[in-house]
Amino acid sequence: MTSPEQRVPIGVIGGSGLYGLDDLELIEERVIETPFGRPSAPIRIGDFHGRRVAFLPRHGDLHEYNPSTVPYRANIWALKSLGVFWLVTVSAVGSLKEEIVPGHFVIPDNCIDKTYRRANTFFEDLAVHVKLTHPFHPMLREVLLKAAQDEGVTVHDGGTYVCMEGPGFSTLAESELHRSWGASLIGMTAMTEARLAREAEICYATIALPTDYDVWKVDEELEVDAILEILRQNLENVRQVLSRVIPAIDLGAEETCDVYRTLKHAVMTRPEAISDETWEKVGLFLKPYISR
Repeated sequence: MTSPEQRVPIGVIGGSGLYGLDDLELIEERVIETPFGRPSAPIRIGDFHGRRVAFLPRHGDLHEYNPSTVPYRANIWALKSLGVFWLVTVSAVGSLKEEIVPGHFVIPDNCIDKTYRRANTFFEDLAVHVKLTHPFHPMLREVLLKAAQDEGVTVHDGGTYVCMEGPGFSTLAESELHRSWGASLIGMTAMTEARLAREAEICYATIALPTDYDVWKVDEELEVDAILEILRQNLENVRQVLSRVIPAIDLGAEETCDVYRTLKHAVMTRPEAISDETWEKVGLFLKPYISR
C-alpha cells in the first residue's frame, strides 16, 4: 500500500482511443503485481496541475484486451493500492435513444449487467454484499456533468447503461430489447468496473461517448471510418473536460462520501474463516475492519 505522502487520490481509466492525459507531468510508470495478475498496462502516475493522478488505459497500450478479457480486478486492485478514491472513467458506447446523437456526451446514472463470462467480484471465497443502488456515484457524477457543461459540449444528465459481453456487437433483436427497457446506452465495460470499484470502496463514475446508434437505427448505420471520426472528435472534447474535472474534485469530501465505508457492514463471513490465501487477495480492502 502506498504511504500517505505518496498517495494518489484520483484515478482515470481511459477507454478506446484514450491512452494518455494531456498536461499530466509524468512522475513514474509503475508495474504493479496484484493477486489477480497484472493490470492492463503500467500505471502512469503524474502531477496534474498540483494533483497526483494515476492513469490507466483500460484496453492496454496497444489495445490488446477486448472488453471481456480486460483484467478488471487487477486494474481496480492496483489503483486501490495506490490510494485512489475518486475514479473517473471514459467509455465509448452505442446510443439507444434518438435524442442521444453520436458525438454527444452522457453521464449515466445507472446500469444493467448482462455480462456472464468475467469475474465481477473480489470476494469469491467470502460472503460480502455491497450496496450498488447507484453504481455511478452521484457525488462524482455532478463533477463530470458540470465540467462537460462548462466546456460547452452537448451532455445528457443520466441514463441507463446496458453492459453486455464483447467483443461482438448486438443483434437487432437485442438492440430493440434494450430499447424496450428504456435504456439509453449500450457498452461493454462500465458495470464490471463499477461493481469492483464499490467493493474496493472507490467512488466511480463514467463519461460515456456515443459513437453510433448501435444497430437499432437500421437506416443510419455508420461506416467504420465515420464512427472513428466521431470517436476522434469525442476524445478531443473529453480531454478538455478531464482538464476541468481533475481540479474540480473535492478531495476533502472523501470521508463524507458513503462509498468511503461501504464494507463496514457488508462482510458476513467471520474473520476466523478467512484463509491466509484469501487474505492475500482481499486484505487490502478489509484491513480497516478486520485485524490479522
